[in-house]
Amino acid sequence: MQKQDFGLIGLGVIGQNFALNVEDNGFAVAVYDIKEETTKTFVQGKASEKNVRAAYLLEDFVDLLQRPRRIMLLVPAGKPVDEVIKQLAPHLDKDDLIIDGGNSYFLDTQRRASELEAQGINFFGIGVSGGAQGARWGPSLMPGGSEGAYNNVEPIMTAVAAKAEEDGEPCVTYLGPGGSGHFVKMVHNGIEYADMQLIAETYDLLKRTLDLSVQELHDIFAEWNQGDLSSFLIEITAKIFTKIDEETNKPLLDLILDTAGQKGTGRWTSQIALDLGSAIPTITAAVDSRIISSIKEERARASNILHGPQANNSGASKQELIDAARDALYASKICAYAQGMDLLQTASEEYNYDLNLAEIAKIWRAGCIIRAKLLNEIANAYNRNPKLSNLILDEKFETALQKSQDAWRFVIRTGIESGVPMPAMSASLAYYDAYRSERLPANLIQAQRDFFGAHQFERVDKPGVFHAQWDV
Repeated sequence: MQKQDFGLIGLGVIGQNFALNVEDNGFAVAVYDIKEETTKTFVQGKASEKNVRAAYLLEDFVDLLQRPRRIMLLVPAGKPVDEVIKQLAPHLDKDDLIIDGGNSYFLDTQRRASELEAQGINFFGIGVSGGAQGARWGPSLMPGGSEGAYNNVEPIMTAVAAKAEEDGEPCVTYLGPGGSGHFVKMVHNGIEYADMQLIAETYDLLKRTLDLSVQELHDIFAEWNQGDLSSFLIEITAKIFTKIDEETNKPLLDLILDTAGQKGTGRWTSQIALDLGSAIPTITAAVDSRIISSIKEERARASNILHGPQANNSGASKQELIDAARDALYASKICAYAQGMDLLQTASEEYNYDLNLAEIAKIWRAGCIIRAKLLNEIANAYNRNPKLSNLILDEKFETALQKSQDAWRFVIRTGIESGVPMPAMSASLAYYDAYRSERLPANLIQAQRDFFGAHQFERVDKPGVFHAQWDV
């Protein structure tokens, strides 16, 4: 019997959809899941008329595949990945390939690659973005690890990846060695956290200060999606405002509990940025905001004790504040992306990934959650200058930030005067102001450190390292 081209382990919603996507593109698929009933339901249902074959033992699954075998894992990150690899590896041969398509921590990916390569088995991690719909119809894919191993599966990945509307290019490319693919996916998710938080803060400000209806909010975001802010997240936000709950006939959004969960990738982004010394304040503010949202009961009690100002529009007309909010959101998003790209560049140098930032921006243009019109301009910026030290120094983005600056400051001031928390947007503006400052107050911090700990300091007027007797 003819062997299958591609194997997939893990038949959750993402796994099932990815398997169907691979088969749609002309590749025969073998599937396995630890739950036998899940496998049966899939092959007898959605995959019943597809070139998809199932196995109920790992050794039988491996035997279904042509050599060198190409097997993708879509299982929860962490210990489940290690467990599957431990059970699978004894059945594999030299040069077979395991692909981890989950949201694994990049250092775990590097460890697994080293362990498997010692056994003669190829391994790489691939970031998969786009959710269930992306997996089914075309995700953004971020592979990193052995380039030779990737070349073995590249035709499949190119076929199943999303295609950019602008030029039809597939949203996948080999990124670099080690855990680079999962590192890029992690940063992608960090930017996603920031983007979502910035949109939420903008919505909150407009709703509180202007008392807008959901229909008005829909109209605003739908209009914004036609301009520079055009993106998947703005598009779905506009649609969210139109959803009416069938039980209560009220806007569903108003009935959703205001606590946001997280799966860890945003937190990892902030943690590794601290380790690498890369400033990503907007992303970190977004992570902090989710944490604060989770303490709902505490916030409810505090709301009856702690008081602030009444929401107001700072004297602006409704349209003036709406227009200013649009410009402030765009400027803040630029800074969030700039922080993410800077972290990628820092990691590339630290881990010898040799990342191409223009190519990364291009593979995010379709299929993924942060797909946006803005990414075309980001790719163009790094194509113009591959050594660009920070995205906001590109002429186009520098001009956009200058143009938005008055509106940006006005919107944040309105939030402060109205008691509306805007941590991510404020962090974006603070990042911009800090980056453009020739002199920051770190001189005082250095003096303080030298005063209490004799940590020494440098001077602006002569070279060397100095210590002063401050209390003499």
